[in-house]
Amino acid sequence: MHTCCIIGDIHGCYTSLVHLLNQIPTKVDTYIFLGDYIDRGPASQEVINRILEFKLEHPHVITLLGNHEYMLKNFLSGRDDGIFLQAGGKQTLASYGVSPDISPAEFKKSLPVKHYAFFYDLPLLWEDTHAFYVHAGLQPGVHSSRQTRNWCLWVRQQFIHNDYDFGKPVVFGHTVFTRPLIQKNKIGIDTGAVYGQSLTALLLPDMEFISVPGETDHPYPHR
Repeated sequence: MHTCCIIGDIHGCYTSLVHLLNQIPTKVDTYIFLGDYIDRGPASQEVINRILEFKLEHPHVITLLGNHEYMLKNFLSGRDDGIFLQAGGKQTLASYGVSPDISPAEFKKSLPVKHYAFFYDLPLLWEDTHAFYVHAGLQPGVHSSRQTRNWCLWVRQQFIHNDYDFGKPVVFGHTVFTRPLIQKNKIGIDTGAVYGQSLTALLLPDMEFISVPGETDHPYPHR
């Protein structure tokens, strides 16, 4: 039995998500999604619907916060400064059937209640006996209980090029690789589904990877 299944950045690629879930073995104890469910891809609303259904179908599903969900929350609260729309939020709004010119207050009213609750109930990180799980990375030398939002959601090179031993591997998304990054202290599984590459899941403790084709081919903007 696979103890844990971790799924990388989906970014509105609903068809890829469905195909991936269909290929994952049924005997999995815990499922962990690493964030960035929305933006850039064509079907963010459908992705959230499927994840909510998946949570009803399986008793142990952890959905972590990604930087794109954080940008959406800032947009909804009026603190966005246009970043959300520039970083793929227009595609998210389109998937909900609303104009990119909609005000944050109006979009908040139109957002399904279950979706709103979902976006506001996403933890920064998770851990079990196998690994730490986080969207972007962890700060070396800092206890998991003291990790900051900036590191968990946004860090790239400071984490990726650091060989600090966290005591167990850190499984993360956020930074796109052509194939999973496997190092002694970290495993990166964002393989660029929304950039025409693939959507990847990792099965632990067996270190088995399952990938399916992505859906679109956007240039990688490093955001």
